[in-house]
Amino acid sequence: MYLSWKEQIITDFSNDSIEAMYADGLVFTRIGKGVMNQTRSLRIDLSKFELSSENRRILSKTEDLVFSIHPIPYTQYQWTIHKMGKEFYGKKFGGKIFSAQKIKELITDKDKSNFNKLFVYAKDEKNIGYCIALETEKILHYCYPFYDLESNYQNIGMGMMLKAIVWAKENGKKYVYLGSFQRPSDVYKLQFSGLEWFDGETWQQDIHMLKEELKTVI
Repeated sequence: MYLSWKEQIITDFSNDSIEAMYADGLVFTRIGKGVMNQTRSLRIDLSKFELSSENRRILSKTEDLVFSIHPIPYTQYQWTIHKMGKEFYGKKFGGKIFSAQKIKELITDKDKSNFNKLFVYAKDEKNIGYCIALETEKILHYCYPFYDLESNYQNIGMGMMLKAIVWAKENGKKYVYLGSFQRPSDVYKLQFSGLEWFDGETWQQDIHMLKEELKTVI
């Protein structure tokens, strides 16, 4: 079950409106246009973000992973994209958590999607990873990443995320939002400096407290 303290539907999609909602712990969902959930949101304050030695190691290992950013609707869409996404989420999380039709809808239909950017990651000119994302003037929400699980490319998931974070910092964003923190498998999101998390009322910086919160739901 997705951790959600409240749901809100917005009709104002201006940068100011969206950034205010995210600052209040709300994040866009794939449920429907304008639908946001307030959750234990995790974000990076990019004014405090610096690459760690481990971050640099990952970036070095994924140096040949080239990424580009495209607007949604994505005009180069192919069926292989939703096939990759469906297989990724099915194997990682089980069941029918993310349908091929929903992935296609989020990337190709602006009237049904809350997201406006697609990060595309390529190796040797072959696309092996994607992330459905939201960009405003001040924030980037790195939301639904997926990649080819049969590519045998080491560190691809973390490499994809780090490249997006570095891009956001270099392009003057204030925050990168990493979604919710609610499962033991979410601990990989804690590898970055400048982390903050929303506790239902305010933003906290104590990561030890966040880990204790996770124990209450295990």
